[in-house]
Amino acid sequence: MAADPLIELRNVNKYYGQLHVLRDIDLTVGKGEVVVVIGPSGSGKSTLCRTVNRLETIESGTITLDGQPLPAEGRALARLRAEVGMVFQSFNLFAHKTVLQNVSLAQVKVRRRKRDEADRRSRELLDRVGLLNQAGKYPAQLSGGQQQRVAIARALAMEPKAMLFDEPTSALDPEMINEVLEVMRQLARDGMTMIVVTHEMGFARASANRVVFMADGRIVEDRSPEAFFTNPRSDRAKDFLSKILKH
Repeated sequence: MAADPLIELRNVNKYYGQLHVLRDIDLTVGKGEVVVVIGPSGSGKSTLCRTVNRLETIESGTITLDGQPLPAEGRALARLRAEVGMVFQSFNLFAHKTVLQNVSLAQVKVRRRKRDEADRRSRELLDRVGLLNQAGKYPAQLSGGQQQRVAIARALAMEPKAMLFDEPTSALDPEMINEVLEVMRQLARDGMTMIVVTHEMGFARASANRVVFMADGRIVEDRSPEAFFTNPRSDRAKDFLSKILKH
């Protein structure tokens, strides 16, 4: 069990109409842990990820961040979202703002930083993701991989306690996937707490502390990558891995 839990889900249930998408989810993520969530399509992985910063509400159960229950709405929710960075499949950058402006905007608006201080921090982060030389460009002038790295820099600019990644590479061309995963691997090495929903098994193997395998809205296995990939316990996981690792 994680010694110092940062994110805790207890008995979480979520429905879309009649569809029971999250079933009695229990998950604890410790500070500095990288938890990779994998499983077949429709298993509830993305929904799970999105409940942690209340992009999805839940019907029952509790979710806490750093010991505090997730706020329902208003200012407290905005503050929470600053504490939990989120990177999606689509990059969600503002098309009419430069890369630098994209990374600085929320720092000024939410964190109330002065513009020059925000820009300085943004440049540091763009340097960290290898894009300082693109600061003056607009998103449309960048490749998908570059845009996703800007999105990561933008999330990091808020100095979040944790980062959520919801299939961050699935919209990218194969040659761009690695440049994004490399940034994520570096974050993992730097001790960032991360929940990562991904199909990238190499990343799961190399960078995760734990692999959480989901199927039909449940957590079926929650184990070390080594144990999971070499000796999955459940038939669902064996079936899933046999299909994935054949490719």
